[in-house]
This record gives sequence, C-alpha cells and structure tokens, in this order.
Amino acid sequence: MINNVYTGDCLDVLKKIKDESIDLVYLDPPFYTQRIHKQKTRDNQKEFSFGDTWHSRKDYCNYISCRLKECHRILKKTGSIFLHCDTNAAHVLRLVIEEIFGEDNFRSEIIWSYRRWSNSKKGLLDGHQNIFFFSKSLDFKFNVLFQDYSPSTNIDQIVQKRVRNEHGKSSYQRKSDGTVELIDEKKGVPLSDVWDIPYLNPKAKERVGYPTQKPVILLERIITLVTDQGDIVLDPFCGSGTTLVASKILNRKYIGIDIEQEAVNLANSRLLNPIKSESILLNKGRDSYLNQNPIISEMLKSLGAVVVQRNKGIDGLLKSDNGLIPIRILRDGECEKSVIETMEKAISKNGYAKAFLLNSEAETPTRIDGKVIVSSGTEHISSNVTDLS
Repeated sequence: MINNVYTGDCLDVLKKIKDESIDLVYLDPPFYTQRIHKQKTRDNQKEFSFGDTWHSRKDYCNYISCRLKECHRILKKTGSIFLHCDTNAAHVLRLVIEEIFGEDNFRSEIIWSYRRWSNSKKGLLDGHQNIFFFSKSLDFKFNVLFQDYSPSTNIDQIVQKRVRNEHGKSSYQRKSDGTVELIDEKKGVPLSDVWDIPYLNPKAKERVGYPTQKPVILLERIITLVTDQGDIVLDPFCGSGTTLVASKILNRKYIGIDIEQEAVNLANSRLLNPIKSESILLNKGRDSYLNQNPIISEMLKSLGAVVVQRNKGIDGLLKSDNGLIPIRILRDGECEKSVIETMEKAISKNGYAKAFLLNSEAETPTRIDGKVIVSSGTEHISSNVTDLS
C-alpha cells in the first residue's frame, strides 16, 4: 500500500492497514462549514469541489470519531497524529480526539497564523487555523526544530548559558573564576506552537485550484517534526495531495486516501512533478518587504498618506473624501518625464483617475501633466486634495 493514493471512504481503506504500522497521520477533514467548497483551476478549465454539509454537529463528530479510532489503531507507539481544523468545530474536535488518544497524549494545539486579503463578514478577519497534535504514547518520536531569535532579544541571552538557581530562577551560569560561561553553538529558539506561515498565494506555482489547499511548507514542518527519512506518512483526506508531495520531497513513504476520484487523479499528477513554492516572507522575514526609503515614508506620513511598498510608480496613497489618491515623490537625479510615464501606467492599471507628483523644484506651484498633478510643495498637495474631494 506504500506510496499510493486510494479512492474511497477513508474508513474502509484504513481498516485494511495493519496495526501499528504508520509513523504519522495528518488529517485535514471537512471543517463543519455547512457548505459545498468549489474552486476552479487558474485557466478556468476545471472545477474541483467537495461537500461539507451535515445534519447535525453530533453526526459530524461521530463521522470524525470512528475514523480517528482507526488512525489510533494503525499508528505506531512512537507515532503522532495532527488534526487540522478551524473555529467552526475546533472546540468539539478537541474533545473527540482527546477521548480517543487520551489527555496525557496531548502534545500541542498549533496555531497556524496567516494574513488574508479581505473580510466580507461583520467582525474580525479570520487569520488562523488550529492543528491538534497528539501522540500515540509518551514514547513518541520528536525532532527539535529551532527558529530565529526575536530582533529584540538581548545579545547576552543568545551567547551566554543560563541555569536555574536554588529558587528556580534563571541566571547566567558562571565558571569557577566567576566569568559567565558562553554557549558553544547558537541554535536559535525552540519552535513554538504559533506558526507564521503564509497562506498560499493565488499565483503560487504549487497552487492547483483545489479548495482549501494547504501550502507544502506547512506540511513539511509537521513531517520534519515527528518523522525521519523512510518513515510512513498517511493522509486519510488527502485532497490534492499536499501531504504526499511534502512526504516525497522529504524522502518519506506515504499513503493517501480521498473519496473523490478527481482529487486522487490530481494528487497523482502532482506526485509526478512535486512542486514547492518558496516563501520570501519565511526566508527573508517581513522586513524584507519594507523597501520604502525612510525619509520618503516620513514625508508621506506627514501628509496623512498610507505608505506603499515595492511600487515604482506609487509611493503612497492620500486619503480624501472620495477615496485614495496615489502620490509619488521625485528623488534627486530622477527624470520627471520618465517618472510621470511610470506613474500613469501604475494608476491606469489600478483604476485611479488622478495622482500627485511632489517635485520640490517644479517651476510652478501646481500644474497638470496628463493624469498627474505636479506640485512643488506639500501645502499645494494638501489644498488640491481638498479641491478633488
């Protein structure tokens, strides 16, 4: 059964798997959203869908419970299970999985944190999902992972060893001569239970148009945490096959199951050419996106503008009664004509009617050049924003 994807109800397939033969089970089941999930591929040629509607929460919990019991049976004593859910049913699924795996085998509730792009509902934007981490026993496999220190971390905390004193307080460990003992190797901070991993970008290479598709890097972290190369990873709701792709990339064996034949076909096609999208945010950090000149940023803020990053034609957006108006500040050595051309492309692309260019050396306080209003000072921009409103 190893390195295959099976079509059918996972309950039926799980019953055919031997006792204590699997190292990791990751399941991303229906979330009790009470709707049909649909999404088209990027070229709109195909639509994938799956149902997530239930008569009652009790029926939903019973459905998950009997499948979790099979997952418990097939897991090795050193194995672990990760149950992915969200706020729709996390509060009841925690009780369901705890009943089967036991309170003592609860390891963590992982919060997968990400940023989304819009919020149509009245209330707070959904910005996380929950992943319950349970082990089969206390003798579970676990590989310690480290993350970078916070920028605010004191250098002493990074390079100097610490020890607990007789009162249980943390203090620096000292040598016999009284000097502080240094750490031999700087590894970072042990991984916490809050994971800041970006949601899949709509243009990500690995995106295949399957609803609720998770990023490969999320599954890679889970797999690396509790398995070694050659271990067996099972996903009973594999969907488009992200868990299987991550397993193959990391040299783990895998078993995938899904009730939809189209999902199985998609998973098999992804396994032929495993693709993982690199995350600039994770590799370089959020600050790597902040490329705006600090002096320009301060000028924009003095005008009450929203600072825009990574845009050649727009530095910021001025707030007016009629919406937002783009603004660009001319730098030393730049050609005004070329900048205006770049601005017009940027504002046309985003549907803006007018924009401001601040050129402190402009011959007249204010003039109009096509769609761009050229002003020599911030006071002229402020007055023109009022006029446009």
